[in-house]
Amino acid sequence: MATVEDDSTWIADLQSALGVTGRCDSETVYNICQGQSVPEALRPNVWRACLDVNGSANQIMFNEIFDLPEQNILREDCQQFVAKLGNDDEDKLSVLSDLESIVTYHRKSLGPEVKYERGNGWIELLLPLIALKLPRSDTCRLFQAVSNRYIPCNANAFHLFRLLLLYHDPQLCSFLDTRRITPDLYTGPWFQSLFAGTCKLNVTTAMWDLYFQQADAFFVLFLALVMVVNAREQVLSMQEDAKNNIAEFLTMLPAGLELEDVPDFCSLAQYYAAKTPSSFREEMKDSFFSRNSTDFKLSLSQALCLPVSASELIENIALEDGPSDSVRFFLVDCRPADQYNAGHLPTAFHLDCNLMLQEPVAFSTAVQGLLSAQRQALAAGSNAGGEHLCFLGCGDLDDDQYTHMVVASFLQKHTQYVSLLTGGYQAIHRYLGESTHDSLTDHDPHACLVCVAEKSNNVSPTAQLNGSASSSSTDLFGKIGAAVKLKSAEVKGKLMEYIVNPGASSGVDRHVSSSDKLGKPYRNITPVFSIDDEQDPTDLRSESHDQDQTETVSISSRLKQPDVIASFKCQEVTINNCTFNSYLVVSASHIYVLREVPKVKDKARLVVKRSLSSIAKITCKKKHPELITFQYGGAQGDGLIISDYDRFIIPEAGNATDVISKQILKCLKNNEGDSPSPSSAS
Repeated sequence: MATVEDDSTWIADLQSALGVTGRCDSETVYNICQGQSVPEALRPNVWRACLDVNGSANQIMFNEIFDLPEQNILREDCQQFVAKLGNDDEDKLSVLSDLESIVTYHRKSLGPEVKYERGNGWIELLLPLIALKLPRSDTCRLFQAVSNRYIPCNANAFHLFRLLLLYHDPQLCSFLDTRRITPDLYTGPWFQSLFAGTCKLNVTTAMWDLYFQQADAFFVLFLALVMVVNAREQVLSMQEDAKNNIAEFLTMLPAGLELEDVPDFCSLAQYYAAKTPSSFREEMKDSFFSRNSTDFKLSLSQALCLPVSASELIENIALEDGPSDSVRFFLVDCRPADQYNAGHLPTAFHLDCNLMLQEPVAFSTAVQGLLSAQRQALAAGSNAGGEHLCFLGCGDLDDDQYTHMVVASFLQKHTQYVSLLTGGYQAIHRYLGESTHDSLTDHDPHACLVCVAEKSNNVSPTAQLNGSASSSSTDLFGKIGAAVKLKSAEVKGKLMEYIVNPGASSGVDRHVSSSDKLGKPYRNITPVFSIDDEQDPTDLRSESHDQDQTETVSISSRLKQPDVIASFKCQEVTINNCTFNSYLVVSASHIYVLREVPKVKDKARLVVKRSLSSIAKITCKKKHPELITFQYGGAQGDGLIISDYDRFIIPEAGNATDVISKQILKCLKNNEGDSPSPSSAS
């Protein structure tokens, strides 16, 4: 927030503007106040102007009929709340009457499908408005304006807040995810009451002065972000604390705010808002405040990271200059080399995601090249330089699974400012339209999959793989992109021409060839179980289980089925390092994972079903022998391609791996070697 000189000039200007009926709005107030808290005497009129509540409009007529099905609960909550106030009895009676009348009227105005619920924040939200001592009708209209404009009313708010926290502080987000402390457990009271439920009254009114001047529906997310990030060291130090204690600590953070903290608090929120891609605002502006879940435009609960639209990316690239604290993207094109060479944005750095599994050493070298190129572009002030990594795939969910693995590997390393382009290359192509050929580098309509698809009756472009490629770009990123598609040794040599000190390998498990086989094989098949301390499988996979779409079963009944050979109590470990109490079930041909349904006895969700023949490797960590990873894939040429994995903490790890390994060998005998050959890690 800007600092305003301590004189009465701006107050006189504000009084003058407020006196012009219909011409004073939030923008006018902000231009005059410059983010400064307003005098108490002017606050009612300032809030009316910012919330577009005309004092001369028709007054609300309260029928004073209190006949809601939940009226007793509502009245009891109002009474308990007013009893905590320090007013005299006459004031308490007046406040109580206003509270119940306004909340009842508001509840009825929303229709029968919306019920009043204890702790929904309505009463707390009303208190700062009642403190203005306005007529009941004006208070009610202000309350409804605040509620409709600024109070999110569906789960999208919590999912979006988590993505913002992941974007700005991935380490803190990962810690909270690991402890299963979801945003609804601590931000709920903040969002529902616009912090009025946890902050002191004078702090709330000062905050609302600045909030309403912003006229930003999403500002509450950034205020919450500042609150959590500011307490990161305290939160991270609570590793041994119970989940409920951490959630309670976070919930009460706003209670420590003092009046003098408000300007800095709001300034930091503005800073974080400026340092965040803004695409979500356009996508979410309708659904964020919708009570109808069918209006959701984004499946934020399933989003890997913060989404960015093609329009924002291209407009951002086109900007020559911008504020120093604004978002500038470093674009990472993760498509295969032939697709990249058939057309790409001129500032795109090519990182072939297929290398992650096919040539891990080359991929590691390419990542070092990416980070080096990013630093060089930033130092040179290049238009291609930016702190914010935006990853781009093909635009097809199935074909972008490797792109998602690459993004997941950066997130697992707690890389800040990671986003993913919604719709990938296809979205860019559509956005550019007729200017595609002029705007893209090396665009070849005969090899570009989108162009080919458009000429083939709109067949999915990624379904038509074309191996042809045009000549390499002459810019730095084009040269690196062309080099990356070569074999591992050649990649390293080419990158060294452009990158100084590329760094060592990231330690990803190397490609396994036939010469790497260890131990005594069965029909030239190496042992399926090995100890591997090098590879971190979270670099290879994004979260794949959708808990809402899995089958629910009875645990006891499933374990008694005749096909069950063995079962083991375990904890499933997801990509975000969250753990879920589960059962690993082994049959003659498959392994299954039953994830327990919390607080529901003997119920579980079937979240994993894998054929034993698809298991390529079973690995454990030397330091953590109970942490077992099942890697799935098959042979390709002389090598082994890993396509997916599952991780578990199994107390009986030795017994479990022994049973599964023996069962795999039985399957291989029965199939006469038709299944993919399991291999040990090197």
